[in-house]
Amino acid sequence: MKKLILALLIIGGLNWGLIGFFKYNLVDSIFGADLFVVSRIIYALVGLAAIWAISFLFSDNTREG
Repeated sequence: MKKLILALLIIGGLNWGLIGFFKYNLVDSIFGADLFVVSRIIYALVGLAAIWAISFLFSDNTREG
């Protein structure tokens, strides 16, 4: 699950970077104006992944070896 969340956050971060630097929205370009519902679903999934990732800040990932 953590890898899926990380992948969604990377997609969202790259998309925001492209928007910020080049005014290019990759998600909208891939799915087009006709499939705006799909784009909104992707944005919602990225948002949910970000909310879930907040829990990573408070989890103890140390391992005793």
